[in-house]
Amino acid sequence: MSLIHAHDLRRTFVVRRKTAGQRGLRRQREEVHAVHGVTFSVEPGEMVGYIGPNGAGKSTTIKMLTGILVPSSGELTVAGVEPSRHRTELARKIGVVFGQRTTLWWDLPLRDSFELLQRIYAIPRSRYRENLETFVELLDLGDLLDTPVRQLSLGQRMRGDITAALLHDPQVLYLDEPTIGLDVISKGRLREFLRTLNAGRGTTLLLTTHDLQDIEALCDRVIVIDHGTLVYDGTLAGLHEHGGSSRTLVVDLVDEAPAIEVPGASVRRVEGPRQWLSFPADASAAPIVAAVAASYSVADLSIQEPDIEDVIRQLYSRS
Repeated sequence: MSLIHAHDLRRTFVVRRKTAGQRGLRRQREEVHAVHGVTFSVEPGEMVGYIGPNGAGKSTTIKMLTGILVPSSGELTVAGVEPSRHRTELARKIGVVFGQRTTLWWDLPLRDSFELLQRIYAIPRSRYRENLETFVELLDLGDLLDTPVRQLSLGQRMRGDITAALLHDPQVLYLDEPTIGLDVISKGRLREFLRTLNAGRGTTLLLTTHDLQDIEALCDRVIVIDHGTLVYDGTLAGLHEHGGSSRTLVVDLVDEAPAIEVPGASVRRVEGPRQWLSFPADASAAPIVAAVAASYSVADLSIQEPDIEDVIRQLYSRS
């Protein structure tokens, strides 16, 4: 049985707008289809990216999966229960982390927040101590346990939020923009922890993010939603192939030179010694970088990943 099962899932909001008429302002009723006929299943142990542009319906879907919102129609079960009907039972089976919000108590030390969650979830003391020791070690929180949450940096607080979401051994972890605002080192540490969590405990991860590097590092499968409708469900490589998206290799040469010519890439722009080379997003950058380095005097180079909005825009234009 699938851990998450959604069939023809819909959520409609009624919005009342003021419009100008012959007799002054009138209130007009309008229906907004935030999620419109979405169908997918997630198996235990999967790591799935649930992505799309702003306003696509991602957060609305997550709120239905957690029981915060009731679907307007369709079928939805998570861990064998209907989220909106069994919120208390479901809360013991899921963990939720929102990158821009915290579930920790702002003025309490990190340790006290964890102690409160142990009581709220009635976690057996021995299991709580075991989990806490594991996550404190893996996420390097040992020196922060007695620090008030308000004094933590964003990266430290995020590690605290993830620990809080996992203390009760949830079957599925929802992550909404977990690396937003984090530096490169913090992002790498967090991604490594999530891979270890999935491999060691089999925790199912559903990740919503605008950072495709998060998806590439963690997820084998990608679900794309736009305007409330599911437009793609498959591998990330398949998504790039479907949408025809491209990555960009930015090359800073030692001196100005004519447009770089290497197999597998084409120059899109030249400004002095800097050149922008475009190549398919599902192709490896390694042979292109090697070819450039072998034939040209390179001062620096970097790779720019495609923006998810551009990927979806290309997907639509091709279809």
